[in-house]
Amino acid sequence: MRTLIQIAHSQYGVTEKKGKLHNPVIVNYFKEIGHRWVSNDETAWCSAFMNWVALKANKQRSGKLNARSWLSVGRKIDKPKQGDVVVLWREKKHSWKGHVGLFINYSEDKKYIYVLGGNQKNQVNIQRYPAYRLLGFRRLENAQ
Repeated sequence: MRTLIQIAHSQYGVTEKKGKLHNPVIVNYFKEIGHRWVSNDETAWCSAFMNWVALKANKQRSGKLNARSWLSVGRKIDKPKQGDVVVLWREKKHSWKGHVGLFINYSEDKKYIYVLGGNQKNQVNIQRYPAYRLLGFRRLENAQ
């Protein structure tokens, strides 16, 4: 069985299409996780991507499209390993908005967290996020 990192990395570079066209790969993430009503790549898709990756790895999933839903999946951990789920806040710490992806590493000074995820500047890639935006790390177990 491939790991979460291997599966996510296999999608590296998948990018939204501008305008009226939509990337069928991104639309397929939604379909395969059971959200068939989504027919475009304009819908926020970081959680859809994370659910798709977890599905392919036979790991626990949130089943939801909001990033913060991942805060209740798996086991809470304080010292992440590469491939653990990382949940960050967006706009305001106490808003409903967030971002989810896979932990790669901290920057040397621990001020940034490197995340492999979907919908990061409209594509699957590795981006760095300020560590102060961290809401939590989760370790996923195998799906039942």
